[in-house]
Parts: sequence; structure tokens; C-alpha cells
Amino acid sequence: MRFVRATAAGAAVLLVLTLTAAASGTAAGGRPAPGQLAVGYRNSRDLAGALRTAGGVVLQRLPEVHVAEIRSAAPARSASLIRRAPGIRFVEPTSARGSLAEPAAPPAVPDPGESLEWQYHATRGDAVPEAVLRAAATVRIAVIDTGADLTAPDLAAKRPRVHSVRGRAGDVRDLNGHGTFVASLAAGSVTNGDGIAGAGGDSQLLVVRAGTSKGAFSDVDEAAAVVYAVDHGAKILNLSIGGPHTSTTERRAIRYAVRHGALVVAAAGNDYAFGNPVEYPAALLQPVGSDGVGGVGLAVAASTESGGRAPFSSTGSWVSLAAPGENVFGDVSALSSPLLYPRSLLPGSRAGVYGYGSGTSFAAPQVAGAAALVWAADPALTARQVALILEQTASGAGAWSPELGYGVIDTAAAVASAQAAAAVP
Repeated sequence: MRFVRATAAGAAVLLVLTLTAAASGTAAGGRPAPGQLAVGYRNSRDLAGALRTAGGVVLQRLPEVHVAEIRSAAPARSASLIRRAPGIRFVEPTSARGSLAEPAAPPAVPDPGESLEWQYHATRGDAVPEAVLRAAATVRIAVIDTGADLTAPDLAAKRPRVHSVRGRAGDVRDLNGHGTFVASLAAGSVTNGDGIAGAGGDSQLLVVRAGTSKGAFSDVDEAAAVVYAVDHGAKILNLSIGGPHTSTTERRAIRYAVRHGALVVAAAGNDYAFGNPVEYPAALLQPVGSDGVGGVGLAVAASTESGGRAPFSSTGSWVSLAAPGENVFGDVSALSSPLLYPRSLLPGSRAGVYGYGSGTSFAAPQVAGAAALVWAADPALTARQVALILEQTASGAGAWSPELGYGVIDTAAAVASAQAAAAVP
């Protein structure tokens, strides 16, 4: 693990345009292709019968959640006919999800001597025992996003498993850049002696590409990625994506993950200044109106270096907790546009591309990494117990607010709490 401080010479080139990249009601890259429908069915025979009557081509099938994506030249007519067919549970247009990246602040120069990766210290990830960092190798984090640049030193050192639900299964090249940044924060190597330190210690990394190069997703691709991640051993799923509406397909996928014992972590959204809408899938994890009570996962807001709410971070009764999300430092995909992800010098690094970013998209993976360490400290915990420990040890000291939920995560305190519970006979 290596922590780098900005030097006066280095600071001169650390002029970066901050990005707000996170769950947003406006899906970058536009809407799913017209004519595509999500169909819920009882069994394969019923689906085949419905399609014989209504027409349509199956693009992908998710038997685990009984959903198929179809394309029709006359979607309205097909939807009407399919709905009336025996064994059909629902028919809906595919729903857009997005990761939004846009200039959000003037260029900033870190103070000389200031830690570039300040978020690691703010969450006290640097105070977690080495033994727990090593034990996290038994926990797999799935980053469901736009892919990843596997040449980035912090990701290459993890030798991640990869899958794409779009096109060739092994092609996870990240032309967008969002997924690389998220993956580095969640599970970047802490032992390779280069680059940054991810939040998850030695946790395994599974990269699942579900988004386009423009950062656009559909709910069916999201669901396919969730199912794949769960079926391939991920205990923690990071979803730094979102939209203003949910769908039956998305709800089925989240239920599938929860029923299989996975902890789902999602970005709460960056739309505070745009009406502060409820964002999904975050609000499926911490339901609207819950005020932090209950829930089946964690919806993550973004905090500043001083511990307050980042100005863009969405607020509401469906926020679980928070993590640093303003001007955080991470790995940048070499394939991404410098206009979206400006490059920054990391003094002393031997390889890789780095930069700053802002958004709840980048807060969520730090919570995912922290969850891996809590699970490593006590492997007997359930997903809900891991979430509760993170909430109760956060900066709010057990008190909840719509701005930061239970507060900014304290990874070291959460790990200590898990260890203490494990030590009780």
C-alpha cells in the first residue's frame, strides 16, 4: 500500500476538472433502443406461446428472474397481445439507467503536503488491521458498470474476473471511464506498491460490464449483470447507476440478490439541485419513507472532506449513509476521453492514469469496499448485519438524517465492531 502526498512541484500539474459522475435521472447516452420490451413470464413454454402470437425476437433471457428482453417492430401491438397471453406476468418498455459525468467545479489544486487520496484517511481505512485487509481475499465485490481498464495497475494486480452482458462476454474495455474509477475505489490493490489503495483490502474483484461507452444502461442489462454477479460468487454488488423510476425487472433482480445473501450498494444520486428526485435502484435498498429504518441494502450519499454533504448529493428518507464523494482520487481509464476524465499526475507512480472525480457514484464503492472488510472481520455475518454495523459505527453515532443517513462511514470502527461481536462466545 502506498500513500502519496502532493509536492509543490507536483501540485503545479494537479489542475483537474472535477467530475460529477453518478446515479442520475438523466441517463447519459440516451434511452434504450425503441421497440424493446421486458417481459415477465411463468415458464419458457408460456413465453414461447406468447411470442408465437405477438411476434418479436428474444434479445436475452434471464431465467433466474423469469424475464426476457424482446424486440418488436410494432412494440405497442406486441405488448398488448403478449399481456393477454397465458402465463405472462408483466410487459414493460425497457427502462433507462445512467451514469452521468459532467464538469461540476472549477479546476482545483491540492495544497502542498495534502494527501491526494484523502478519502482513505477520512473513512479511517488506513487504521484497519493488516490481518483484516488480507482476510478480505475471501470476499468478492462485483462492480456493475461500464467495464474497466484492466491495464490500470491497481486493477491489474487484482487479476479480476470479468464478464460483459453486452456483446462478447469477455470484453469489458472501458471506453467511458466511469467503471474504472469506481472499481479502483472499491477494490484497487493495496499491495502492489503503486497507484492508489482501494477501500476493500485484498477483496476479489468481479468486473461486469452492463453499460455503453456513453454510460447508458437498461434495466434488463442491469438485471442480467446482477444475476451473473450473484451466480458467480459476489457477496457485494456495487451499482453506481440510477434513474428516477424503477421497473419490475429491476425489482426482481434486487430481490434475487438479496435472497441469495448478497449486499447491494447503490449511489443515491447527484440531483439535489434538479428537484432532488428519488433515485432507483437506491430507493429499493432503503425504501422511501423509511428514514433509515430497515432496508435490504445501502443507498449512499456523498460527503465532503470536512464531513458535510456534498452540494450535489441527493437527500431523502431513502439515504442509508455516506462516504467521501467530492474530489476523490482514483484510477482513470486510458481509453476514456480526457475531456470527461482529465488526467492528473500521481507523484512517484510508475504507471497508470489517475484523476479526481465527484459524485455519489464514487462514494458507493468505498462503502462496498468497507463492507468487504467488515465481512472479512466476521465471515458469519449476514448481509443485513454488515449493513447495520456500517450504519451504527458511522459518524452520526446512531442518529439518522436525510442528508447523510447515519453519517460518513468509519471503516476501522466498523471492523472493530465486527471483530468484537465475533469474539463473543
